[in-house]
Amino acid sequence: MATLTAAQRREQARIEYDAFLKSCPTNQLLDRISDKWVSLVVSALAPGPLRYSDLGRKIAGVSPKMLTQTLRSLERDGLLTRTVTPSVPVRVDYALTPLGQNLALLLSAVKDWAENHFDEVRDARERYDAEAESADT
Repeated sequence: MATLTAAQRREQARIEYDAFLKSCPTNQLLDRISDKWVSLVVSALAPGPLRYSDLGRKIAGVSPKMLTQTLRSLERDGLLTRTVTPSVPVRVDYALTPLGQNLALLLSAVKDWAENHFDEVRDARERYDAEAESADT
């Protein structure tokens, strides 16, 4: 059997990723990026950098704790950068990395889809609930 180079081993491992397997790292990544707060933070940062307080105002309903956890996880995953500017008070800006910008294209499309099709989904839910209720009686 021929010896594989490091690049060949990485490529082989990449091909063998299977997100349907719970133990696969891509499964864990899908879990992370499908989180509601991740989607909203990435979409909010898509147009450009924002300060922490601006993100908190833009994303209604996110608690400071959840926003902080989400930002930290995105920074750890290489999807955003955190820039601290020494001032009084300290200024902290968040911006998407090129990897984060790539993800933003997808997540912004999902957000737009939800905004554009919610009426259809709501109507389908109402029909389903009405049919289920009439089947129960």
